[in-house]
Amino acid sequence: MRKVLIVMSAASVWERTDGSAYPTGYWAEELAAPYERFVAAGYTVDFASPGGVLQPLDRHSADPAVAGEDCARHVANAEKALREFGPLLKLGEVDIDGYAAVVLPGGHGPVVDLHEDADLGRLLAKADAADKIIGAVCHGPAALLSTVDEDGKWLFAGRKMTAFTDEEEQLFGTAEGAPWLLASRLRELGAKHSGGPAYQAYTVRDGNLFTGQNPASSAPMADAMIAALS
Repeated sequence: MRKVLIVMSAASVWERTDGSAYPTGYWAEELAAPYERFVAAGYTVDFASPGGVLQPLDRHSADPAVAGEDCARHVANAEKALREFGPLLKLGEVDIDGYAAVVLPGGHGPVVDLHEDADLGRLLAKADAADKIIGAVCHGPAALLSTVDEDGKWLFAGRKMTAFTDEEEQLFGTAEGAPWLLASRLRELGAKHSGGPAYQAYTVRDGNLFTGQNPASSAPMADAMIAALS
């Protein structure tokens, strides 16, 4: 079984506490880098989202001043991968039994929809129970919050992980007006969250769960996942 599922958000806007709408989308490097790594390692990669909706690109991830000089390559590779794959799979129709691993990239979308997506919650719960490899990077760990049981208990409480830090959110300029901050929310709900220096690669492994702090952590996280699968 050499298939990997990348689950994208379907959100294109992030509603702020003042009622304004912040444009969002997938972050190119966080999608492209894991995709490239897994394909190079011989895996087939599928893409899914809520309703099969294709999320737009977050334009910040195409800005060299924000995303680094290599961002154009990540944008081109992400767009090519999505174009060649065709219509995204509908998350509610995906059978996780056919996959060896799940990747949850960021952009702010996961804090808009994936954190409370019941279909994703069921998929991740089943994947974790089967000890499948789960990877989430930057705002992707928000998607882990979807795994709540009927008593309201969060499946990943007590697990070690990282995510986009409150400091990084502030430096990026999106902390003020955010309905909630990801790293703080993860800690509040019981995660053992840790972080490294802002915007530097930092990854955490806890059993079958692999997390990366920010875009720079995307490739290192994917490499660690592939090593574990091997």
